[in-house]
Amino acid sequence: MKSVIYHALSQKEAKDSDVQPPGAQRAEAFVRAFLKRSTPGMSPQAREDQLQRKAVVLEYFTRHKRKEKKKKAKGLSARQRRELRLFYIKPEQQRYSLFLPLHELWKQYIRDLCNGLKPDTQPQMIQAKLLKADLHGAIISVTKSKCPSYVGITGILLQETKHIFKIITKEDRLKVIPKLNCVFTVEIDGFISYIYGSKFQLRSSERSAKKFKAKGTIDL
Repeated sequence: MKSVIYHALSQKEAKDSDVQPPGAQRAEAFVRAFLKRSTPGMSPQAREDQLQRKAVVLEYFTRHKRKEKKKKAKGLSARQRRELRLFYIKPEQQRYSLFLPLHELWKQYIRDLCNGLKPDTQPQMIQAKLLKADLHGAIISVTKSKCPSYVGITGILLQETKHIFKIITKEDRLKVIPKLNCVFTVEIDGFISYIYGSKFQLRSSERSAKKFKAKGTIDL
């Protein structure tokens, strides 16, 4: 049996197989190493007995790769975002007409969200949808405020943070309005919704999961 396994290739066999025949000792060492890897659970004596008596089903040998821990990408901190001025709007871009297409997109977004704003649509349903919707692009107005200078300001909402609204007015002025102690109105297709800023101090991404409770009266 050994002579069959370890016999050297003839010149004709090597030429037909397009291989360079190794020496007998190298061939034997290679076959022994291969059998050892393919039958890791057998002793050398048991392996020899198996080869003498019956065919051996060789196992597939795989190398276990070490799993590298993936590092999660760390986002920028609020301080880094401020230093990079990621949310800064350049003066030449502070034009009301520039953001009118954004307002048109927002109106279509709200119509799709409310399944079409029909005359018989319940105002409570629209109010509930607007409280959780993305307001970027909406035209909002300050109707009440403890600071009289804010009352009457109207414009397109450009940026919303947890505590402020940034809006652009028709006079091309960028206004920063705090939510605290202010009441805002949002109008779309004849429906007017009121937003009490003191109860609205959330990021836009957080509002979708918040449950707003209906209250009779809310003080500024």
